[in-house]
Amino acid sequence: MMRRPRSLNVLRGSRRATAFVLLLTAAGLSGGCVLNGDFNRIRPELVSENMHDWVGRDAVAAVGGPISEFRTTDQERELRDRAYALIEPPYNRGRWNSVLREYGFKNDPENPKPFDRTEYLYKLHKVYRRSEASAYAQIVTDARNDVERLGPFFTTAQRVTDMDKRRAQSLVHVSDLNPRESGNAVARNRENAAIIAWVCVALKERVASYRYALERLVIAVPSPGAAEADRAIGLLVTRLGQYCNGIGGATVAVRG
Repeated sequence: MMRRPRSLNVLRGSRRATAFVLLLTAAGLSGGCVLNGDFNRIRPELVSENMHDWVGRDAVAAVGGPISEFRTTDQERELRDRAYALIEPPYNRGRWNSVLREYGFKNDPENPKPFDRTEYLYKLHKVYRRSEASAYAQIVTDARNDVERLGPFFTTAQRVTDMDKRRAQSLVHVSDLNPRESGNAVARNRENAAIIAWVCVALKERVASYRYALERLVIAVPSPGAAEADRAIGLLVTRLGQYCNGIGGATVAVRG
């Protein structure tokens, strides 16, 4: 039978923490305690190819079920990397603790923080207190960034889904297949599907946040920039309808 961790805390301690501590130690020796580099990007020495593996584990943990012991394929790692860029709220990027979020230390699927559509507006007010034009422009930028990331993510998702179908079809042809191997294969397919669903749920919530923020800005600080922001959100809604129609169910939450 597949092993199932006693708790997600055990999983975090043994996998996330070990890899991250080693990287952090190396970075500390080479450049002090600064976690971000140029343009607030994570320092290259703190990046590892499996840094987003937790995305799959947390996605399946949120919906219930075992976690696959199989290593991730190149396409599956890319799926997790691209998924993180879409589930992490835009206002959490470039912060001093971004690297902790990249490794999943700020996410707890066992006790998710409820979605709050007002949080995005709060962050806008906090950063752009004096300039409504900048607040409107930020909505445009964030919505357009989401649109640009959707295509590459779902291209990768389609490739992974196709390979998962082949994996499932191959199970009956594998000689001497044991329950553990079969269970790990099924669990990995379910994990990949949960990631895709998580992205769709997260982006639908983000649209609600953008809409809420725009509507409040319009009545509080009207600006010609509202029209462009509305178009940017509308385009995101259209793209989501094309990619996420009928997809949903993962209720994992990453919050700042």
